[in-house]
Amino acid sequence: MNKSIFHIAGMDCPGEEQLIRMKLKDEAQVKSLEFDLFDRKLTVYHDANPDLVLSALDELNLRTSLLSTEESNATAETDTYSNQRKVLWAVLLINFLFFGLEMVSGILSNSMGLVADSLDMLADSFVYALALIAVGGTLARKNNIAKMTGYFQLLLALSGLFEVIRRFAGFERMPDFQTMIVISILALIANAVSLYLLQRDKSREVHIRAIMICTSNDVIINAGVILAGVMVHWLHSSYPDLIIGAIVFVIVARGAYRILKLAR
Repeated sequence: MNKSIFHIAGMDCPGEEQLIRMKLKDEAQVKSLEFDLFDRKLTVYHDANPDLVLSALDELNLRTSLLSTEESNATAETDTYSNQRKVLWAVLLINFLFFGLEMVSGILSNSMGLVADSLDMLADSFVYALALIAVGGTLARKNNIAKMTGYFQLLLALSGLFEVIRRFAGFERMPDFQTMIVISILALIANAVSLYLLQRDKSREVHIRAIMICTSNDVIINAGVILAGVMVHWLHSSYPDLIIGAIVFVIVARGAYRILKLAR
């Protein structure tokens, strides 16, 4: 058996990990995968030529390069999420609760930024739920779950983008900047709690480390909505809110497209 290490520049969240797992699921020569999302490295235990694995990974357009290949006597191990379930469930619950809070607040305050941020929370929840539901399941089951997730995310993102365009073209009441700022600050606190739970767990498991990266990215989006709220008040314009909403919707749609591309 060979042990090949790849550097994947575009891999930093559980979403990319799931895409890679689905991509390599039908490669008979691949025996086991080990992910290091902090360093963006993938270790593959496989038979045959590593160029075949590299070719498959290149199709994901994640900027993959082969670092090394050597013979290994290691025995392929079955992937397990047993050490990560509690933290995954905790972060999943936090994300899903704040999806509901931000969605309701966004509708009541007329803020597309909050609505978009809520869908980003929902998209993250889908990623964590996919990891949990698929544990011990068949590859076909994982593919079906991925398809459902991708289609639902894409539908929500496209609906959101349509609403942003409609609001740009017409007259809408100003969003409530105070609600935008307060709810986004609460979302920031929620993400900080998630990071605290992850750090307290002190786990070096790949999903825990990956979620820390994604949660840090969510903090940036939260800060963007807060800034948009400030700009709405300062400029007396709804455009900052619409712009941040459009950006987040595009991020969600891009993630949905990549999931569907691999799950078809």
